[in-house]
Amino acid sequence: MTRPTRIRDAYQECERITREQARNFSYGIRLLPGPKRRALSAVYAFARRVDDIGDGDLPSEDKLRELKQCREAVQQASIGSADPVLAALADAASRMPLPMEAFDGLIDGCEADVRGTSYASFDELLHYCRCVAGTIGRLSLGVFGTDDPDTATERADALGVALQLTNILRDVREDQLNGRVYLPAADLAHFGVRLEPGSGFVEDTARWNRLVRFQAARAERWYIEGFRLLPMLDRRSRACCASMAGIYHELLVRIATNPSAAMHQRTSLSGWRKAGVAARSLAGMTP
Repeated sequence: MTRPTRIRDAYQECERITREQARNFSYGIRLLPGPKRRALSAVYAFARRVDDIGDGDLPSEDKLRELKQCREAVQQASIGSADPVLAALADAASRMPLPMEAFDGLIDGCEADVRGTSYASFDELLHYCRCVAGTIGRLSLGVFGTDDPDTATERADALGVALQLTNILRDVREDQLNGRVYLPAADLAHFGVRLEPGSGFVEDTARWNRLVRFQAARAERWYIEGFRLLPMLDRRSRACCASMAGIYHELLVRIATNPSAAMHQRTSLSGWRKAGVAARSLAGMTP
C-alpha cells in the first residue's frame, strides 16, 4: 500500500470514529472543508480513545497503564505508524500548527478521573476543565487557524471550559452513579446539597435547583467569553465552532430551565434540533 493510500485510509478511519461516536461534535465537523475536517476528526479520534480508557471497565491500575501508553504513543506519533489514528494525527500535525503537547493535559485530566479526584473549589475544577476540554479547544484552533493566536487561544480555552461545565451538569446523575462528583464541595456546602458518589438522590429539590442555576450562570459567563472567538475564524471554521458550541449551549439552557430533570435523566437534543443548530451556524447566525 502506498503512503498516500495509507494516510487516506487512516483519515477515513478517524472520520468513521467521529461520525459514529461524536454525537454532538460531528454536526460541526461536517461543516469544515476536507483537510480541516479530516484533521479535526483525527484529533477527536485520539481524544475519544483516551476517554474510552477512562470510562472503561478495566481496573484503575490497568487504565493508568494504558493512559501512560497513550501519552508515549502520541509523543512519538509518526506518519508511518501502523495505528491509523496516530498516523492521521501525525500527518495533520505536519500540515497544521497543532499543539500536540496539549494531549498531555487531556491525559492528565483522564488520570484524575481514574483516581476519583474530587474538587474542593471552583479553581480546582477549572484546572480540570482546562485539562480535558480547554486542550481540545486549543487543538481545534490549530486546525481552524487565526491571525491572532494569543488572543484566540485564550478564547478557545474559555469555550472549552464552558462546554465541560455543561457536560458536568448534563452527566451529573450518571457520573454520581459511577462514583464521580465534579461539582465543587464548596458550592455543594453553600447551597446545602449533599451529593455522594455512588448513590442517593438530592433530598431538597429547591436547593438543588438553586445550585444548578448558579452553575449554569457560571458556565454562561464562560460561553460569553468563548463566543468571542467566532469572529476571529474563517467562515467555515466559524460555522463548525458555532455549531458545536451552540448545541452544548442549548443543552445548558434546557438544564437551567428544568434543573431537577438532571438528577433523573441525561438532558439531550434531538437529531433534528442539532441539525438545526448546524444549519443556522453555516448561515452565519451566531448561537
